[in-house]
Amino acid sequence: MATTEGFVPITRAYLARYYDKYPLPPLPDAATDLAARLRALSADLAAVAPIAPDEELLKQEAASIPAHKIDENLWKNREQMEEILFLLNTSRRPVAKSTPEDSEIVSKLDDIEAKLKDMLKKLEQFQLKNADNVFNTVMTYMPQDFRGTLIRQQRERSERNKQAEVDSLVSAGGSIRDRYALLWKQQMERRVQLAQLGSATGVYKTLVRYLVGVPQVLLDFIRQINDNNGPMEEQRERYGPTLYALTKLVLAIRLYLHVSLARYEQRKLEEDDIAVLQQAVTIYTEEFVKFTEFIGEVFVNAPFFISAEDAGAADARKSDEYKETIIPAGKTHEVILSVEAVNSYIAWDFSLQQGALNMDIGFHVEYISHSGEKTLILPYRRYEADQGNFCTVSAGSYKLVWDNSYSSFFKKSLRYKVDAVPPVVEPAVMRPVL
Repeated sequence: MATTEGFVPITRAYLARYYDKYPLPPLPDAATDLAARLRALSADLAAVAPIAPDEELLKQEAASIPAHKIDENLWKNREQMEEILFLLNTSRRPVAKSTPEDSEIVSKLDDIEAKLKDMLKKLEQFQLKNADNVFNTVMTYMPQDFRGTLIRQQRERSERNKQAEVDSLVSAGGSIRDRYALLWKQQMERRVQLAQLGSATGVYKTLVRYLVGVPQVLLDFIRQINDNNGPMEEQRERYGPTLYALTKLVLAIRLYLHVSLARYEQRKLEEDDIAVLQQAVTIYTEEFVKFTEFIGEVFVNAPFFISAEDAGAADARKSDEYKETIIPAGKTHEVILSVEAVNSYIAWDFSLQQGALNMDIGFHVEYISHSGEKTLILPYRRYEADQGNFCTVSAGSYKLVWDNSYSSFFKKSLRYKVDAVPPVVEPAVMRPVL
């Protein structure tokens, strides 16, 4: 494990000094005022028709205190934008262009829809970019060979599995709310996994050996990253209130649209009211863009995003070079790798150091169960060089054998690297936790 030499602990006080360089401009008072105005307009509509149960739940959510964590609020805003776009879908609108006034309302609803579609796309891109930043930063500490490649493949596979889980929910008739509840559940699982990496518990204790040269202070930081009063609380206190206000504004926008469109036949949208709505959406989208751009800059320059080179990992990797051995004529060379979990990967890369003659060597892989029973996994074949891997279906020992027993006179100079890569890297383990 790397030491703390040259690095200071990433505490709240340490992050406070960094965040001092990034003061967040205040949110316009209009954001709060418009949210309150829209909630009041929604309450007035109760006189037209009683509030339905689903409207009551939305009303309570719009009046409640937003979630404390920044990333949870980002997901909540995505959810609300999708809900509003669902309401604004042309096929569901009760508004028809039967009069000039109706045509004007349709035009303004189209404008609102366009602004929110654009904002939703930007938010999705923002979250994906941050996820890639975190993953790529951590990957700089990984071995830069087949093991890093396999870890990336595992990340992609895990992403597909998570997406399949979401697709299955949608196919079964799950609502937007249901889908985002699942997405947040998946995100929470990633946060736990990230903390496990820092404390080297569970399956993540295996991954730590790949983090060549990672300063201990960084591992300590990610171990505490989920704590309510941990180092990231400094970021929440400084930048959270602005995001919380934006969350309340988008909830107020959705509430008003929901109750007003549901009562459109009884009372059409007033020109002044639609103007308030349009102004609220304009301020919301403009300020949300500013916030994501600001927090993105703060995040990408954060002091916990240091490169492997800055941390001295390049020097630490020198101990991770290929091994070399001489295999005498008539002999074999064996390496046994222990696998604790299924879906791990056994991977190898080897070549013969060529001399005057073009020679090859036999190679095969066996599985050895806990009872000692042997099963041939990779059949015997002769190679000059080879790189490959396979996914394990059983825990136990895997024996890699280089066979020079058929040679009567020539020794072989073998250069090789092998490893058992555990199935431990979930994509969002590397996603940002703000």
